Amino acid sequence: MSRSVVPDLAEYTVWFLTGSQGLYGEETLRQVAEQSQEVARGLQSAAGIPVTVEWKPVLTDSDAIRRTMLAANADDRVIGVIAWMHTFSPAKMWIGGLDALQKPLLHLHTQANLALPWGEIDFDFMNLNQAAHGDREFGYIETRLGVPRTTVVGHVSDPAVIERVGVWSRAAAGRTALRGMRLARFGDNMRYVAVTEGDKTEAELTLGVQVNTWGVNELVAAVDAVDDAAVDALVAEYLETYLVDAELRPGGARHDSLREGARIEAGLRGFLEEGGFTAFTDSFEDLGGLRQLPGLAVQRLMADGYGFGAEGDWKTAVLVRAAAVMGAGLPGGASLMEDYTYHLEPGAELILGAHMLEVSPSLSSQRARLTIAPLGIGGKDDPVRLVFTADPGPALVVALSDLRDRFRLVANVVDTVELPAEMPNLPVGHAVWKPRPDFRTSATAWLTAGAAHHTVMTTQIGVDVVRDFAKMVGIELLVIDESTTIAGFENEVRWNAAYHRLAQGL
Repeated sequence: MSRSVVPDLAEYTVWFLTGSQGLYGEETLRQVAEQSQEVARGLQSAAGIPVTVEWKPVLTDSDAIRRTMLAANADDRVIGVIAWMHTFSPAKMWIGGLDALQKPLLHLHTQANLALPWGEIDFDFMNLNQAAHGDREFGYIETRLGVPRTTVVGHVSDPAVIERVGVWSRAAAGRTALRGMRLARFGDNMRYVAVTEGDKTEAELTLGVQVNTWGVNELVAAVDAVDDAAVDALVAEYLETYLVDAELRPGGARHDSLREGARIEAGLRGFLEEGGFTAFTDSFEDLGGLRQLPGLAVQRLMADGYGFGAEGDWKTAVLVRAAAVMGAGLPGGASLMEDYTYHLEPGAELILGAHMLEVSPSLSSQRARLTIAPLGIGGKDDPVRLVFTADPGPALVVALSDLRDRFRLVANVVDTVELPAEMPNLPVGHAVWKPRPDFRTSATAWLTAGAAHHTVMTTQIGVDVVRDFAKMVGIELLVIDESTTIAGFENEVRWNAAYHRLAQGL
């Protein structure tokens, strides 16, 4: 049976930290605590923030700050911290704590009151409400120490502030999904392909992902061990969920192929669950005793939140998993995607994306068709698969590449569109999109960046989430959107190359 592995983001916690100092006295600190709790409650109650916001006692000295940061590091529930300097909190007190912090940081530049009570302002009011310069002191030390962070400015009653904090929290959830993530590669990557290679040791150091290989026949053994009752249950689920072709239905000429697809799904799902894996890869060149290249199984596992990369592409599998977690609870989905072919009518250019089999049905709100067709590659039986068209609307196409000295993310903002015409002879899940700012600029920039041909398409999150995610994990990001120009993009690539090489030191 289908079982989601996408976490409920409400189970993740962000600590709300308030800075002050003992100089103000107990009465002022009591008011600071009351007002900071009110701000934290405003964040916690906001529908646009999917995580749990937990208020912590006001911090007034270096030792308490450092111990709080160490406790945040040690608590697996905590995915990040929000810091606000309600009053003036001398920034040297924060050096040890910020140096120790290993979780994402959001600097919230706000204040308790929305509007100033002009006629009531006295110097007691001024002493209490000093975030305007307390946060500037904090910003200085963050910059002095080179602390990566996201800065959000405004009152918590402002929907734009809530939205921005929500974006950051989703990115923090994506980073958390990678820390200690286990990825199973069944066989190696496709022979002679360059971009699917990568440094797995660096991936564990930088991203926190454990990438290891298991022999395909270990998976075959798990598939062979699946009993008929489990196959029967999955077939019943398929018949209820999808538009199943007559030849695949019970009594149909190719029903055995559907049962084999179900057996592969049950065996693969069980292998992943038993090993604690949340992402995996396979390759049509290394199928061992499998009778089909997994198609239906992979599609359904991605829809449940597993990361997947075809042809051994573990970097894309990592990215699909991260995107699924960052988009948790939002409409749409995340999937392996590949730019396959173009419609090059001048002024109306479009990209048709698909893969051999493995596109997630989470990209479509329509009921998918379950069918069977020849693959023409791999030398195995015809595989079963789901066929559908991705829903029209805004989307993001993102690739992860290894450039020897660093990982690079490239993200293109796109708009998926309705099919210009029916495609009755294309038996794979697919999407058609118009890239921003236009086809020529987008493709030129993509090639200039050396971005991969395998991507993740997400219809759940926008580029701001990916920006925060890249900052949190410490990898390069290049964005192609409506403001991109070829000359500007080429300059950014050059500047980034110089920066990242200098940043690594000698």
